[in-house]
Amino acid sequence: MGKRLRSVREARGISIEELAQRSGISLEELAHIEAVNVAPSLGVLWKMTSALGVAFADLLGRGGATVSLQRRADGRVLRSEDGALESRPLVTAGASRWVEAYELTLAPGSSHTSEPHPSGTREIVVVLSGALNIRVGAQDYELKPGDSISFKADLPHAYQNPGSVEGRYHDIIVYEY
Repeated sequence: MGKRLRSVREARGISIEELAQRSGISLEELAHIEAVNVAPSLGVLWKMTSALGVAFADLLGRGGATVSLQRRADGRVLRSEDGALESRPLVTAGASRWVEAYELTLAPGSSHTSEPHPSGTREIVVVLSGALNIRVGAQDYELKPGDSISFKADLPHAYQNPGSVEGRYHDIIVYEY
C-alpha cells in the first residue's frame, strides 16, 4: 500500500505535506504508511482517495489482465477504526477503473460515517440481510433485506445498522472520469 500511495501521490504532483493538509491525516501517519507499507484503516483509505481524487483501486493496485478472478479468501478486508464496519472487495482491485464492488458488514447497533467521495461518484447499496439506515446529506432512508438505494456519494453519507444482528450489504461504487 505504501509504495502505491507514494507512486500515485507523486504522479499527481502532490507532496506528502499537501496530502496531509488535504486529507486531514497527520504527516506522521502518511509517512508511516508510505515507509512501512502498512494497510491503513478504511476511514484513512477513504480520506486518502478523496484527497487524491482517485478510486480505491488506484491505491490498491490495478489488474490489467484479460480475466480477474477474486476468491473470497483472497480479498483484503478493510475495517473501520472501531472495527464495526468491514469492507471486503467482491472483485479484484483494478478490475474496472470506473466501478468497485464490496461486501459490507456492519455490527448490530453501530454506525459508520463515510467521507464524501470525489465529485460525480455514485453508490448503489443492496441490503442482503439485516437492516440499514442510510443518511445522504440531511435525508434518512430505511432499508430492509432486498431493498436497494442509489445516491450521490460525493455528499456526506452515513450507514447505521439499527438491528440486533449483523447487517450484510453489497456496495457498488461508480466513479465518473
